[in-house]
Amino acid sequence: MEDMEIAPPDAPPYTNNIHTRKAFEMLNVFRKQNVLCDVILEAEGVEIPAHRIVLASCSQYFAAMFTSELSESRAEKIILQEVDGRALSLLIDFVYTSEVQVTEENVQTLLPAASLLQLNDVRVACCDFLQKQLHPTNCLGIQAFADVHSCSDLYHYAQNYTMQHFSAVVRSDEFFALSAAQVCELISSDHLTVHSEEEVFEAVVAWVRQDEANRSDYMPQLVEYVRLPLLPKEYLIQRVDKEPLIKSNSSCKDFLIEAMKYHLLHKEERSRMKNPRTRKRTPIGLPKLMLVVGGQAPKAIRSVEVYDFKEETWTQAAEMPSRRCRAGVAVLNGMVYAVGGFNGSLRVRTVDVYDPVRNMWSSVASMDARRSTLGVAVLNGMIYAVGGFDGTTGLSSVEAYDPKVNEWRPVAPMKTRRSSVGVAVLNGYLYAVGGYDGASRHCLSSVERYDPTENKWMPVAEMSTRRSGAGVGVVDGLLYAVGGHDGPMVRKSVEMYNPDMDKWTQVSEMTLCRRNAGVASVNGLLYVVGGDDGSANLASVECYNSRADTWKLVTSKMTTGRSYSGIATIDKVPSLNTFREGNALQWESESMKTEGAYGPLPKL
Repeated sequence: MEDMEIAPPDAPPYTNNIHTRKAFEMLNVFRKQNVLCDVILEAEGVEIPAHRIVLASCSQYFAAMFTSELSESRAEKIILQEVDGRALSLLIDFVYTSEVQVTEENVQTLLPAASLLQLNDVRVACCDFLQKQLHPTNCLGIQAFADVHSCSDLYHYAQNYTMQHFSAVVRSDEFFALSAAQVCELISSDHLTVHSEEEVFEAVVAWVRQDEANRSDYMPQLVEYVRLPLLPKEYLIQRVDKEPLIKSNSSCKDFLIEAMKYHLLHKEERSRMKNPRTRKRTPIGLPKLMLVVGGQAPKAIRSVEVYDFKEETWTQAAEMPSRRCRAGVAVLNGMVYAVGGFNGSLRVRTVDVYDPVRNMWSSVASMDARRSTLGVAVLNGMIYAVGGFDGTTGLSSVEAYDPKVNEWRPVAPMKTRRSSVGVAVLNGYLYAVGGYDGASRHCLSSVERYDPTENKWMPVAEMSTRRSGAGVGVVDGLLYAVGGHDGPMVRKSVEMYNPDMDKWTQVSEMTLCRRNAGVASVNGLLYVVGGDDGSANLASVECYNSRADTWKLVTSKMTTGRSYSGIATIDKVPSLNTFREGNALQWESESMKTEGAYGPLPKL
């Protein structure tokens, strides 16, 4: 013994990293065999033997119960009121194993039980699960559920999600089940993400009409929170003033008069007219998606590719019902419309509509005329189909689609026949840029502007070069004509139109020559997608920064090179097809049933 060396006192102690886990595994075996258990927990008739010391070591609720002078500290059986029996069983399993599976079937009972027993890890896990399940069809219900159970982080996350996805939320059953006070609270927010205040007005009208007999009296209360002065004058005259729910109510008329007066003021006077209805909304930043719809690759295709601006990746969305290229594409009320085009055999007049919430296509009313290489844009809640080619001749005719009645109707024709025309909306006018006239077989440099209040087309300044198949987009109140061709010459040049000066100016050229490319304006940048260079279809994308007057190729390319495709940008919305089939989860909270703000989680 005298020769034994003793370790110095600062040597690290021996540690067995699995000791605690093995001990708890043994304790769990004892629990299941009812060995050394000294308490029975009961909820809804479910009895669970357990060890007081284990429960108290993991839960402040049980620690307080068993170390107090209360009768429960010595009771052999403790009955827990308002706790689901299956949830209690799962939570006691968690105490002994540190594992719990949160599912759509148990989350509604597990979260309140975990809150009561102060098992905060499980409570957080339930909130994380619900956050991942947020969807436009259930976010209002999840928000209300979080409010009931004081889950503040989940509540604010769901609230922000609702405001970010307002366009899709207002088409859900949950929205129509809201009370008037809840609708007011939602639409009064400065942070709604809407393409225009028209969406808010239409949502209010739709909510009232859902139960008009009982809801029409709420119309003034709701319209007070619609920012009518920020609506285009044409929309106020053509839509709001003609809405029966407005015309029949004097208070609503007062709000309309205020909006019309606002439009009569000079800019300086408008800035002094400050109230909640003249304040612009400031949406919370929301990721965007760009859809590239159909196209020619080299024949007409059904494929739809989606670019995620945040992730900088391409994925596939649901294919169109039929092949379609040379179509016009527009976004209205969160839905993507593919209008006309060429199916590989015929010019078509059909219209398909994509719902990003359900990741599904459906059909609506067809146009009067067959049109390919047409231009399409949205103005005052209507989709305009401009010019195009019907298989025989270039067209000067124009049609407008009203989604409320699912009908197309003719409007004033252009002065010139235009196929392969670029169309965009700027300052309440519709612009038709360049194209091909068919008759004289010339590519065009001329531009026309449509005034919806007068139903009339007028010429504006011509471009410096002829452009057929040019991409057209608007950034910061300026109109851009990108690429295109003049006969065999495919251009990479770009021109900018200033409406105040009625003048076109050359800006920096693209990196590549492109015609029949798609154009989208996103976050102050202009994106040009695909097209062809005269010899091959392109899969590349370029981005223009107007402030720096520079072009840059986007690193990520489409999987398919395509020209004559349509482009649409939408808010990033999870699609129902990303969830597995199963039963919808219905909210059971009595308080939410009273408020009428509950609904299903996405199908899993």
